[in-house]
Amino acid sequence: QVQVVESGGGLVQAGGSLRLSCTVSGRTFSRNVMGWFRQAPGKEREFVAGISRSGERTYYVDFVKGRFTITRDNAENTVYLQMNGLKPEDTAVYYCAADSFRSEVADRRPEEYDYWGQGTQVTVSS
Repeated sequence: QVQVVESGGGLVQAGGSLRLSCTVSGRTFSRNVMGWFRQAPGKEREFVAGISRSGERTYYVDFVKGRFTITRDNAENTVYLQMNGLKPEDTAVYYCAADSFRSEVADRRPEEYDYWGQGTQVTVSS
């Protein structure tokens, strides 16, 4: 059984930083694209960042480019999201997800990801 567990969320002031972690168990983690999504109250879940199986290719939505960095450690079955320069509009529940089909290109559609964590809350105060 595949388990996806996020951690690292919390409350931070605007301009601050957080690092989210996501650990996957129960399948071969290193073969697949991993993605981070977020969902704010009343809004749809949206793509934030994705990473290829080797970590060589990364993908970001425009509003986090230059502030967020996605990385992965296949030996530890873990993917990270380093978030710097946080803004109040970054407040959301952040989800980690695994795409069991793709290995190189991160799709931005949530429905293309098969395994999801429970999410971790990120709150940025102004």
